[in-house]
Amino acid sequence: MDFRKSTIKDIPSIMGIIKQAQSYFKSKNIDQWQDGYPNEDSLKGDIENDESYVLIEDGKIIATAAISFRGEKTYNKIYDGKWISNDKYAVVHRVAVGDGYKGRGISYKIIKFSEEKCKEKGFYSIKIDTHDDNFVMRSMLEKNGFKYCGVILLEDGAERVAYEKILEK
Repeated sequence: MDFRKSTIKDIPSIMGIIKQAQSYFKSKNIDQWQDGYPNEDSLKGDIENDESYVLIEDGKIIATAAISFRGEKTYNKIYDGKWISNDKYAVVHRVAVGDGYKGRGISYKIIKFSEEKCKEKGFYSIKIDTHDDNFVMRSMLEKNGFKYCGVILLEDGAERVAYEKILEK
């Protein structure tokens, strides 16, 4: 298994994984990614910003994530808590694993890869948000050393629970 930067040609495969995640959320009554997001335009933006990655196994895309070092304006204000640090940070978005690959520690690999990318760029904080009802993601974050920090509001006003992990230098 290897990570690589995503290309425009990868969008159909990435969207297939995103659609699987959307179906999973819907089946669990989780109101995340149910409004047409993420879509091809958001994926194109990730690719154009050099922030999109895919995990490949046997020549097939099995997972995806975006790692951004540009900050996140919706993180400027946090409610019912506070961030651990005010240092520069990376944001990991749009984490999704193909249905046939769940339960194999793929999310752990995505987090470890994200941490490596951060350290390469001199970033020692990772911030992530997710839907309050996304207990699978929340559990994965906590198992990987992320601490719950509070609630952020998306641009549309939707609430998301926010986590941060400080990396060792």
